Amino acid sequence: MRHFDQLEPAVRDAVFHRAPQPFGRDSARVVLAQALGATLYVPATRRSLAATVRRQAAQGVRSLVIDLEDAISDDSVDGALTSTGESLRDLHEDPPECLLFVRVRSPDQVGLLTDQLGPALAVVSGFVLPKFSVAGGAGYLQAVADADEKSENPIYAMPVIETAQALYRESRDAELAGIRELLQRHAPRVLAIRIGATDLCGLFGIRRDRDLSIYDVGIAADLITQVVNHLGRVDGTGFPVSAPVWEYFANHERILRPQLRQTPFDERQAAGLRRELLSRDLDGLMREIMLDRANGLTGKTVIHPLHVAPVHALAVVSLEEYQDALDVLHPASSDGGVRPSGFGNKMNEIRPHRIWAERILQRADAFGVARHGISHVDILNVQRAAA
Repeated sequence: MRHFDQLEPAVRDAVFHRAPQPFGRDSARVVLAQALGATLYVPATRRSLAATVRRQAAQGVRSLVIDLEDAISDDSVDGALTSTGESLRDLHEDPPECLLFVRVRSPDQVGLLTDQLGPALAVVSGFVLPKFSVAGGAGYLQAVADADEKSENPIYAMPVIETAQALYRESRDAELAGIRELLQRHAPRVLAIRIGATDLCGLFGIRRDRDLSIYDVGIAADLITQVVNHLGRVDGTGFPVSAPVWEYFANHERILRPQLRQTPFDERQAAGLRRELLSRDLDGLMREIMLDRANGLTGKTVIHPLHVAPVHALAVVSLEEYQDALDVLHPASSDGGVRPSGFGNKMNEIRPHRIWAERILQRADAFGVARHGISHVDILNVQRAAA
């Protein structure tokens, strides 16, 4: 599987300088973590669940979570668990081109599904572990380890940081340090850390407005910074940290200005695309995606198919970023120093920018490199045409 395979080959050739690279369920952990992109959550109670998964995969979704937790009511859990098992066995017969995860409510559900699925467990790439904490995390990770031993493909854990212990100032550092120590003991099975911003804001009775980003909500932004600091380190002890969900997808009466410049759309005769993005509040999402990356986050949780295209369009590496990364990592640059960018608009500092450059090349493998003159507007346009 690979990103943007829903596009016709000629269209891909026209927009990509370097095409996205294929990956599979057995690819290296670092490859899969980068390739998650927009991770779409689907309630386990959805009718025709297997058909929904296949349809979304055909439209470009490459990571999808079947949700047995917050997305369903308490009285529907048993039925949802049974239907999830049935749907996954169906999907195992004809696997979709996406990574499949299940968000469970407890470690016991990991074991129940593992036993239910038998050989069909191979279609599952991992489990999302909600309300992850020092107190309950070990049980979750052991359940994932047991499932991994029974599957022909790797089974990963994606813990969700969303508890009061992690949020409240007096307990935060000890809780995050304890989570870090716990996850390091199970590092080969931890694919990415997720942040449950909705639950975290709910602890203070906050729901952010669609005119604002999660970084405008001080309580949540403060925790995101600390999660990256404790758990997202790039010294070999951390993990990729995924960006929290954007929960809006329909128009509203605006108080603030739209957040998409008109000129790039007008230059590409794409004014209609801009109007469509604004009508669905996707300008706010796109701004937040840029802030996610600026704050060290990778990929994003999404709850609506409309959100997938912007996440993926903004993940495509520009030719300028790509060439700068290659220059920084070139063997001739191993002695450090500072060199002007080939684009004549910045300085590349070899040692400080080395990790940045490595991450750019990882993203380029997953999402490709745009041709000269191709922007996010063009990538959005071709995805829109293929939908």
